[in-house]
Amino acid sequence: MITDAQRFQPFSDEPIRLIDEGGAWLAPFSCDLDDDTLIGLYRHMVLGRMVDERLVRLQRLGKSSFVAPSSGHEAAQVGIAGAVRVGSDWIFPYYRDTALALAVGWPLVDMLGQMMGTRADPARARQMPAHPGSRALNMFTVASPIASHVPVAVGTAIAQKLAGAGDATVCTFGDGATSEGDWHAGLNFAGAQGAPIVFACENNRYAISVDLQHQTGSPNVAAKAHAYGMPGYLVDGMDVLASYLVMRDVMAAARDGLGPALVELTVYRYGPHSSADDDGVYRASEEVAAWRERDPIPRYRRFLEGRKLWGDAREDELRAALKAEIDAAVKASEAAGPVPVEWMFDDVLSRPTPQLERQRERFRAARRAAGEDVEG
Repeated sequence: MITDAQRFQPFSDEPIRLIDEGGAWLAPFSCDLDDDTLIGLYRHMVLGRMVDERLVRLQRLGKSSFVAPSSGHEAAQVGIAGAVRVGSDWIFPYYRDTALALAVGWPLVDMLGQMMGTRADPARARQMPAHPGSRALNMFTVASPIASHVPVAVGTAIAQKLAGAGDATVCTFGDGATSEGDWHAGLNFAGAQGAPIVFACENNRYAISVDLQHQTGSPNVAAKAHAYGMPGYLVDGMDVLASYLVMRDVMAAARDGLGPALVELTVYRYGPHSSADDDGVYRASEEVAAWRERDPIPRYRRFLEGRKLWGDAREDELRAALKAEIDAAVKASEAAGPVPVEWMFDDVLSRPTPQLERQRERFRAARRAAGEDVEG
């Protein structure tokens, strides 16, 4: 394995890029990825975009109460996912990580169940939408308070170091998280302890409506790594190959005991901050249109076409297959039905107390008296 120090230099003035806007390879070294891996990255990006678009429609139809659009983040998220050893590494995502969660293997039915709050939700509809989590994938459930997961991720990485298993943790967040005290405390602790963790900032330039220039006096987020004794990498997060290969190398370095790293992936969110946001108030439509010209998906498609790996027929086939997959998952999630209200008594404690059982029975009795159906 070529280490990060040999291939990618930290604290660069310009973002690390491996393919240009036309899809041409820019790096002084050759691309060492096989065709299946290259095509797989594209599939995950397209799936992330199509699911994001469907989630927005589902929210507008009233089938979900909230959505955090992720279109524009796909290259960064798929690159991060590709660097993870699923099942041994730990993942601490944030609420916009749709493509990342799908790329590491979170079932689409589970995601849609979580977004719609149906029985298909592994969290049993106890968490707000856009909060993925999976015990099987070592994916920590997203926390709503911004940056509150960063110190927890560092604690997990320190536990990995003490266990000596050679695993690492990746923790993702937006640029707004870097303005929070939890973020600074977490990075400082990781640097002091040499924790095997990679902090991946998906910098889309806006913390809701506050642009990056009003959040920090630093030239970029990666530069902040100086203060915590770790390397900081500035990466073009709309280049999936740069995102993947940089993340792959720094995750390998963390597993090898070289300590933490901060990777800033510069992206752009095409939609509003959330379904509760009007982004037209704080950014011009011309700005969004200009960034759409840099869309990571057609950019990477041009790279694949240049290597004779893609074309119109394969594109049509992929999108038709993914649409069918998404349609089936939506139907399965809806068919699972709504979560019964009385489920709120389950899993409160590992073994229900007599008091909890009495509360459950009183609740059921009240519902029966009101003529409502009661489970159990």
